[in-house]
Amino acid sequence: MVGKYVELKDAYKSISEAFIHAGASVQCKVKLKLIHSELLEKGEESCNEELSNLDGILVAPGFGARGIEGKLCAIKFARENNIPFLGICLGMQMAVVEFARNVLNFKDAHSVEMSPSTKHPVVDMMEEQKKVTNMGGTMRLGAYPCRLKKGTKIYDAYNSENISERHRHRYEFNNKYLNDYEAAGMICSGINPENNLVEVVELINHPYFVGVQFHPEYKSTVEEPHPLFISFVKAAMTKK
Repeated sequence: MVGKYVELKDAYKSISEAFIHAGASVQCKVKLKLIHSELLEKGEESCNEELSNLDGILVAPGFGARGIEGKLCAIKFARENNIPFLGICLGMQMAVVEFARNVLNFKDAHSVEMSPSTKHPVVDMMEEQKKVTNMGGTMRLGAYPCRLKKGTKIYDAYNSENISERHRHRYEFNNKYLNDYEAAGMICSGINPENNLVEVVELINHPYFVGVQFHPEYKSTVEEPHPLFISFVKAAMTKK
């Protein structure tokens, strides 16, 4: 798990617990290695060395610019080396940025959270939120519906077309670029049916590469392990 708060004991507790739940359900003990994203910013060779023995890579949620380049390095490594990947919230957004930079060749692509002046704002704030001055008012919080595309990894995980998941974020995939992404192999496999916001992206030519805007870890329990974590653990087991 690559994140920027790994020095804080309970920062990713919900994710860690979700891995325990998923592992138990498939009779696998998940060995979770916490990697500070800033440590991956020493150069691509150092990044690759740190990640080379992993069976799966999860890029964790968060806010702000610190450690972002390390997250991008981890995502690039997972994409290019067919390592099972799961991106949650900011992790999904950075998967979108990495793909824009290194596949679509939009070299300055970024989220407006980190780079307000980027020429390619592939992650942006929804138009109706831009005039809101209270930052709390621009946060998408709580449960929202999501419609999944059949024949995708995310659909296979849930085995359902309609789901509901919890959100806690301010920025969204910029739909102006959707055709560019899908033509290059990163598809939108889950949308909010009420406003067409992209909730899930995945690569079609990769064993397992899924990014979700929501927080699946919030709903995982011992009695009901979250299906997305089960799916990801199974993919890591296959890789191993």
